[in-house]
This record gives sequence, C-alpha cells and structure tokens, in this order.
Amino acid sequence: MTAPLVVFDLDGTLIDGYEGIADALAYAMEKMGLAALPFEKVRAMVGHGLEKLIEQAAGGERAVEGVGLFRARYPAVALEKTRLLPDVPEVLETLASRGYRMAVASNKPAAFSRLILEARGVQSRFFAIAGPDDQTPVKPDPAMLRRLMREAGTSPADTVAVGDMEVDSDFARAAGCRVVLVAGGSRTREELEGVPCDALLDRLGALPAWLEASGLESSRPTTIGSMKETPS
Repeated sequence: MTAPLVVFDLDGTLIDGYEGIADALAYAMEKMGLAALPFEKVRAMVGHGLEKLIEQAAGGERAVEGVGLFRARYPAVALEKTRLLPDVPEVLETLASRGYRMAVASNKPAAFSRLILEARGVQSRFFAIAGPDDQTPVKPDPAMLRRLMREAGTSPADTVAVGDMEVDSDFARAAGCRVVLVAGGSRTREELEGVPCDALLDRLGALPAWLEASGLESSRPTTIGSMKETPS
C-alpha cells in the first residue's frame, strides 16, 4: 500500500512570514524610489510568486530590478521575521507517526523555503520541498504537484493539498487532488467560504482528524530524517 501524500503550502499555511516579506518588499520599493505598501495590502498579495508580487507592487517594467533587490534583502530578515503557525509541529508529528508522506509546494523559491523550515526545525518532516524554477511554473499550474506525486509514487486519489487561499484550490483541482483550506493565513474564513474545497478548517490542528474521516489514512510507518530535495 502506498502511503498517502499531504502537500502543504508554506506562507499562510505552515508559516507566518508576512513581516519578512513586507520588509524585503519595502526595501526593494525604497531602492527604486517608490513608496512602501501597507502591510495588510502586502499580506493579501502574497501567494502568487515573487515575480507577480513585485509586478503588482512596482509595475511590470520594474519587476526584474525589484526581484533582485528583494532577493538581496530577504535572507537577512526571513528568519527573524518568520514564525511557525499554531499547531504546525504537532500536526507534522502526528501525520508522520501515522505514516503519511509530506511535502511542501510553495510559490516561494525553494531555497528560501528550505532556509526557513530548517531554521524552525521541521524541514526533516518533508521528503521534498518544491518551488518554481525555469522548468516549473508557479501555482496554480499543477506541474509542481504532479512532480511531487511522481516522486512519492502516489496518485491524485491518494494525495491532498493543504493551503490557505484560492490559488491552492486551483492548484489541487488542476492535478485532480483533494484540497483542504485553512483560514487565517492570507484569507479569512469568510473570504474562503465560496472557494471550492473538500474541507475548510479554522485551524491546522483539525487536519489529522479530517484525513482520518475522509478515508485518506495510512498505517505504514515512515522514516523521518532523510529528505529528498526537489530542485529549485
């Protein structure tokens, strides 16, 4: 029996990294002679990839310059200004103990995702951490999710994506997978109520019970400690 696969989004699902993102974006905007955006506006814009974020904030003609400036600043503030969201360590431990395979699929560059997850002590829970690259487009294109399923040896029927916004729903549906949305990241429960999903949870801590009730359960133990990195 193949162990079911749970693929987590990062920002707004596993981590609250909005302060660090806002800081790096403000740095880029200042260097380009532009005004920084309000924090809540930045928070709502996160989730579609760095290039899209800079394009929305500074305009398409400044996107390349802005991405370079953001990348120069972000490593200096990412760890200090990023924290795990409530329930994350406990949920990852529970799912690992029950034999689920877990991965991360984020529109954040994979190098940044690995940096943060390692610093917060949970990187080893994931067999792969995926992000966009020259061969892999950003979500909602399902390429990232399909690649993770191939590497895990699972089918869409045995895979669930967990996220916090519309793009995560579109991402999972495009690959034929189930999707669970968790309110409180980039979107409130009210904002997510009309988004297609298999479950809308108020907190991540409810995920293990939902997986068991949905029939996506595993009894096969898994070894935690060696992680295969998905190229970025």
